[in-house]
Amino acid sequence: MQIGDVPGSRRLLLVAAAALFDSTGRVLITQRPQHKQLGGLWEFPGGKVEPGEAPEQALCRELKEELDLTVEPDALDPFAFASHAYPDFHLLMPLYVATKFGGVIKLEPNSAQDARWVKPAELPAIDMPPADVVLVKRLIERSAA
Repeated sequence: MQIGDVPGSRRLLLVAAAALFDSTGRVLITQRPQHKQLGGLWEFPGGKVEPGEAPEQALCRELKEELDLTVEPDALDPFAFASHAYPDFHLLMPLYVATKFGGVIKLEPNSAQDARWVKPAELPAIDMPPADVVLVKRLIERSAA
Protein backbone atom coordinates (compact mmCIF):
# COMPACT_ATOMS: atom_id res chain seq x y z
CA MET A 1 0.00 0.00 0.00
CA GLN A 2 1.31 3.46 -0.90
CA ILE A 3 0.56 6.73 0.88
CA GLY A 4 -1.91 7.68 -1.84
CA ASP A 5 -3.87 4.50 -1.11
CA VAL A 6 -4.61 5.43 2.50
CA PRO A 7 -8.15 6.82 2.89
CA GLY A 8 -8.08 10.52 3.70
CA SER A 9 -4.42 10.92 2.78
CA ARG A 10 -3.10 13.75 0.64
CA ARG A 11 -0.23 13.57 -1.81
CA LEU A 12 3.04 14.87 -0.39
CA LEU A 13 4.59 17.78 -2.23
CA LEU A 14 8.24 18.60 -1.53
CA VAL A 15 9.15 22.22 -2.29
CA ALA A 16 12.46 23.90 -1.48
CA ALA A 17 12.50 27.63 -0.71
CA ALA A 18 15.14 30.27 -0.05
CA ALA A 19 15.41 33.24 2.26
CA LEU A 20 17.86 35.28 0.20
CA PHE A 21 19.33 38.12 2.24
CA ASP A 22 20.98 41.18 0.71
CA SER A 23 23.86 43.09 2.31
CA THR A 24 21.44 45.33 4.26
CA GLY A 25 19.60 42.39 5.88
CA ARG A 26 16.51 42.50 3.68
CA VAL A 27 14.97 39.25 2.44
CA LEU A 28 13.62 38.61 -1.06
CA ILE A 29 9.98 37.65 -1.52
CA THR A 30 8.10 37.01 -4.75
CA GLN A 31 4.43 37.35 -5.60
CA ARG A 32 2.56 34.31 -6.91
CA PRO A 33 0.84 34.79 -10.29
CA GLN A 34 -2.87 35.54 -9.97
CA HIS A 35 -3.88 32.52 -12.08
CA LYS A 36 -2.10 30.01 -9.81
CA GLN A 37 -3.26 28.50 -6.52
CA LEU A 38 -2.79 31.10 -3.75
CA GLY A 39 -2.36 33.71 -6.49
CA GLY A 40 -1.34 37.20 -5.41
CA LEU A 41 0.23 36.06 -2.13
CA TRP A 42 3.90 36.73 -1.40
CA GLU A 43 6.29 33.86 -0.74
CA PHE A 44 9.91 32.87 -0.38
CA PRO A 45 11.20 31.95 -3.85
CA GLY A 46 11.76 28.32 -4.73
CA GLY A 47 9.94 25.44 -6.30
CA LYS A 48 9.16 21.75 -6.57
CA VAL A 49 11.81 19.13 -6.00
CA GLU A 50 11.79 16.73 -8.94
CA PRO A 51 12.22 12.94 -8.48
CA GLY A 52 15.87 12.06 -7.93
CA GLU A 53 16.80 15.68 -7.20
CA ALA A 54 18.24 16.93 -3.92
CA PRO A 55 16.36 19.91 -2.41
CA GLU A 56 19.48 22.10 -2.75
CA GLN A 57 19.82 21.22 -6.45
CA ALA A 58 16.13 21.93 -7.02
CA LEU A 59 16.38 25.27 -5.29
CA CYS A 60 19.41 26.38 -7.31
CA ARG A 61 17.63 25.29 -10.52
CA GLU A 62 14.38 27.06 -9.61
CA LEU A 63 16.12 30.32 -8.63
CA LYS A 64 17.94 30.32 -11.98
CA GLU A 65 14.81 29.44 -14.00
CA GLU A 66 12.41 31.80 -12.24
CA LEU A 67 14.57 34.76 -11.23
CA ASP A 68 17.83 34.35 -13.20
CA LEU A 69 19.78 34.25 -9.94
CA THR A 70 22.77 31.97 -9.52
CA VAL A 71 23.18 30.27 -6.16
CA GLU A 72 25.70 27.52 -5.50
CA PRO A 73 24.42 24.58 -3.42
CA ASP A 74 27.16 25.07 -0.82
CA ALA A 75 25.94 28.67 -0.28
CA LEU A 76 22.60 27.34 1.01
CA ASP A 77 22.37 27.03 4.78
CA PRO A 78 19.53 24.74 5.97
CA PHE A 79 17.46 26.89 8.30
CA ALA A 80 13.97 25.56 9.05
CA PHE A 81 11.09 23.72 7.46
CA ALA A 82 7.34 24.02 7.18
CA SER A 83 4.85 21.17 7.10
CA HIS A 84 1.35 22.26 6.13
CA ALA A 85 -1.80 20.39 5.07
CA TYR A 86 -3.53 22.18 2.20
CA PRO A 87 -6.90 20.83 0.98
CA ASP A 88 -5.39 18.97 -2.02
CA PHE A 89 -1.91 18.06 -0.79
CA HIS A 90 0.49 18.14 2.14
CA LEU A 91 3.42 20.51 1.66
CA LEU A 92 6.85 19.85 3.14
CA MET A 93 9.09 22.86 2.58
CA PRO A 94 12.69 23.12 3.73
CA LEU A 95 13.82 26.75 3.90
CA TYR A 96 17.45 27.59 3.22
CA VAL A 97 19.20 30.88 3.95
CA ALA A 98 21.66 32.36 1.47
CA THR A 99 23.60 35.60 1.47
CA LYS A 100 25.82 34.80 -1.52
CA PHE A 101 24.21 34.76 -4.95
CA GLY A 102 24.78 36.33 -8.31
CA GLY A 103 22.73 37.93 -11.05
CA VAL A 104 20.07 40.56 -11.38
CA ILE A 105 16.47 39.55 -10.74
CA LYS A 106 14.57 38.93 -13.97
CA LEU A 107 11.05 37.63 -13.53
CA GLU A 108 10.10 34.80 -15.87
CA PRO A 109 6.51 34.59 -17.18
CA ASN A 110 4.28 32.31 -15.04
CA SER A 111 6.87 32.28 -12.24
CA ALA A 112 6.16 35.44 -10.27
CA GLN A 113 4.26 38.68 -10.77
CA ASP A 114 6.68 40.76 -8.77
CA ALA A 115 9.65 40.55 -6.43
CA ARG A 116 10.73 42.84 -3.62
CA TRP A 117 13.22 43.13 -0.79
CA VAL A 118 11.73 43.60 2.68
CA LYS A 119 13.04 43.75 6.23
CA PRO A 120 12.15 40.56 8.12
CA ALA A 121 10.19 42.64 10.67
CA GLU A 122 7.86 43.71 7.80
CA LEU A 123 6.92 40.12 6.89
CA PRO A 124 4.04 39.68 9.39
CA ALA A 125 2.09 42.45 7.63
CA ILE A 126 2.44 40.80 4.20
CA ASP A 127 -0.12 38.31 2.85
CA MET A 128 1.74 35.00 2.54
CA PRO A 129 0.70 31.34 2.14
CA PRO A 130 0.25 29.52 5.45
CA ALA A 131 3.40 27.41 4.97
CA ASP A 132 5.52 30.56 4.56
CA VAL A 133 3.87 32.34 7.49
CA VAL A 134 5.10 29.73 9.99
CA LEU A 135 8.71 30.52 8.98
CA VAL A 136 8.45 34.28 9.44
CA LYS A 137 8.93 34.32 13.23
CA ARG A 138 12.13 32.27 12.90
CA LEU A 139 13.50 34.67 10.26
CA ILE A 140 12.71 37.68 12.45
CA GLU A 141 14.53 36.03 15.36
CA ARG A 142 17.50 35.31 13.08
CA SER A 143 17.71 38.89 11.89
CA ALA A 144 17.51 40.23 15.45
CA ALA A 145 20.40 38.04 16.63
